[in-house]
Amino acid sequence: MRSTRRSYLAALGGTATLGSLAGCFSALQSNDSTLPEGCDVGTLESVSSLSRPALGPEDAPVTVDVFEDFACPHCQTFTTDVYPQIKSNYVDAGDVRYRFFDFPIPVDETWSWAAASAARAVQDESDMETFFAFTERVYENQGDLAEDGYQIVHDVADELGVDGCTVAAAAEQEPYREVVEADRQTGSDRGVPGTPAVYVDGELLDSYRWDAVSSAIDSRLE
Repeated sequence: MRSTRRSYLAALGGTATLGSLAGCFSALQSNDSTLPEGCDVGTLESVSSLSRPALGPEDAPVTVDVFEDFACPHCQTFTTDVYPQIKSNYVDAGDVRYRFFDFPIPVDETWSWAAASAARAVQDESDMETFFAFTERVYENQGDLAEDGYQIVHDVADELGVDGCTVAAAAEQEPYREVVEADRQTGSDRGVPGTPAVYVDGELLDSYRWDAVSSAIDSRLE
């Protein structure tokens, strides 16, 4: 069933008003794609919890929380254009603790969940830097996920030194579904109105654009 922005907000109990935040809201259905040839890794063990994907010192003066859906074009814009500036200007300087939360609306019934599970497999098999590098590259290939998603997550993982077949299988089998669903519930509890939703020290911003995010961070660093 196709969700709408209005029905999704209604499901949140009116926690946000229409037009309060530009972002992704509706669900689409992907075309089927298949695992890359030779990727028969068997059934993966389900994982119920993982640490929070995060960069920057735990005692950083400012915390930025971002809720994302891998199939959301606005999240692609944020991750490819805004996130790198947050990292280079604030995270690397030790001023921001940047935390990632999955929030599959879902924009796409398959890849909102499948890409999230693939990313968590990368996290589980490597480290935080690799997780965030993987998310960036998946977003760069977002437009091809519906047709070639399993091959994409396989190839990106391999390039980053993580077993691509395991990651592709994680996308298909979703052994991290419980982890992703827990994040989604956290977002619902916090009143996430759409994706990407950016919180600076717990305050939801009305825009995910760089000028809005940097202004909010700077005001807390003064």
